[in-house]
Amino acid sequence: MASKHHPTPLSGGNRKALTKELARAPAVTTILAARSAEKRAAGEDLIREADDLLCESWNERMWADGGPVDPSPSIDQAINAGYPWLEIKCSRCMTPRAVDLAALPHVATTHVHDLTGRLRCQKCRKVGKRPTAELLQLRQRSPTGDES
Repeated sequence: MASKHHPTPLSGGNRKALTKELARAPAVTTILAARSAEKRAAGEDLIREADDLLCESWNERMWADGGPVDPSPSIDQAINAGYPWLEIKCSRCMTPRAVDLAALPHVATTHVHDLTGRLRCQKCRKVGKRPTAELLQLRQRSPTGDES
């Protein structure tokens, strides 16, 4: 990209000031870019911490009362906080299962509680039933231990 043209002032003092500012501009640009990167990293850390607290709060509410499931964190918030697994249980046969949230196709604003109607028990599906899933908690690791 071509450098920006700055018309040269007529007076000598202004020409010197312009030359000085133009020489200083690259250093200031570097400093501001570095500060911007630091602030962005700090902001991302704060967002990750806020998402983590939201997931922990939702897990605690689900554990203590069994609900209400709404409001829940969004899928992207859960993944950002390090909770990529959702533990569910079939409401009919009580079979537990873990769902990898990162593998689900979803819109960025989809909340965890919106998955209740979409997640179905594989065992009950084979016998022609379609019970909804009960949401239990968000997990950092798969309950089976495999990270597939």
